[in-house]
Amino acid sequence: MSEHEIEDVDLLVVGGGKAGKSLAMDRAKAGWRVVMVERDKIGGTCINVACIPTKALVGSARSLLSARHAARMGVVVDGAPAIDLDRLRAHKEGVVGGMVTAHVKMFADSGMDFVLCTARFVGERTVQIRTNAGATRLVRGREVVINTGTTPAVPDLPGVAEAQVWNSETILHLERLPESLLIVGGGYVGCEFASMFAIFGTRVTLLHRGEQLLPREDLDIAGALADILTDQGVDVRLGARAGAVRREPANGDVVVTLADGSEVRAQELLVATGRTPVTADLGLDIAGVGLTNRGFVAVDDHLRTTADHVWAAGDVAGSPQFTHASWNDFRILRANLTGRDATITGRLVPYAVFITPELARVGLTETEARAQGHDVRVARLPVSAIPRAKTVHDAVGTWKAVVDAETDQILGAALLGHNSGEVISAVQMAMLGKLPYQQVRDAVITHPTMGEGLNLLFDTLADQ
Repeated sequence: MSEHEIEDVDLLVVGGGKAGKSLAMDRAKAGWRVVMVERDKIGGTCINVACIPTKALVGSARSLLSARHAARMGVVVDGAPAIDLDRLRAHKEGVVGGMVTAHVKMFADSGMDFVLCTARFVGERTVQIRTNAGATRLVRGREVVINTGTTPAVPDLPGVAEAQVWNSETILHLERLPESLLIVGGGYVGCEFASMFAIFGTRVTLLHRGEQLLPREDLDIAGALADILTDQGVDVRLGARAGAVRREPANGDVVVTLADGSEVRAQELLVATGRTPVTADLGLDIAGVGLTNRGFVAVDDHLRTTADHVWAAGDVAGSPQFTHASWNDFRILRANLTGRDATITGRLVPYAVFITPELARVGLTETEARAQGHDVRVARLPVSAIPRAKTVHDAVGTWKAVVDAETDQILGAALLGHNSGEVISAVQMAMLGKLPYQQVRDAVITHPTMGEGLNLLFDTLADQ
């Protein structure tokens, strides 16, 4: 590799996820020479196979549910509401396609050099870019960012590779709506798809090896969520450990053999057992970039890797696997690359699980707070007590908040119910401002809104 073959740039971004693409466009607009290499997804995982298409489909499921319940709102809908698969697919692809097209234009307008192909490190801060046509380029960045994301994990289950099962990406092809669906994995992804497909009319069986769904949540919240799924028609089976998978001949049913020897079957199987970082075949060892024992790129609290002037962001860096966390990684990287100092230490990352209704959470669970030694007070409120929920006939769920008994500051909240994903930001702002819960309790909040429920939620602490 001779020196004159190498293109030197100010910023080289390998992987065009939320953090990488945002930084690439920002720096290109600032006058930096930027090359961004993305393997196959213009705009990143979120737009193509994660947040955007799944939430588009969640929107469809909720529209169907609203149509089914229209009569109780005084609206007459002729005929039984049903899913039209072609239109459903067109809706999802239209949303995704529009955002991909917008990103192509944004990339071009920013002035960056966007390359859709594969890259592999061949030296310090240097990659070889190989196009599908076989052409190659060598690019070296003064600064380098790795933002290659994650991919669905494949569990070590005998027969799973041969059974033509779905994962959280391939299920979005929507080749058909199966009459029955098995889901292995009771985490966030498994629960979202279970709720969605049950509303679509599929018979869903959810198999989870643990004794509660959503292992990171408190038992009472996980139990309430399981009850909602059950009411939607999902057969929730806890403590169900899958032992083997097979597909019956002639593209027949998928059969899962459980650890106790029993079998369950359905037309299709979705494996939702987490995601694994995309680090293989990148040549990271050649670049001096180390990995954690779980295979993620090792970073410090500034998102620096073990190699000088090489950074990592988003899922591949072990950040919380949410697009908004990757967006915050971008802001941290921009600060650190432009002479300021920013870290991920202590950041407060909320999230929402888009079952219907949704679960939104921020901060510590009750279990985590007690484990950290806090003396806590717990506020609880049924969503049915919130006036707005009554007006829309969507009063399922429960809200919970954890408060430090000494400081009165909010340590965390889990809101399960209508539009909870919108309300959780108000709790987050109160936590960032270190407000005592009484200021949220006594705030004048618009009536009737779901946010008004925060008054009622924290008012329950008066009874304690």
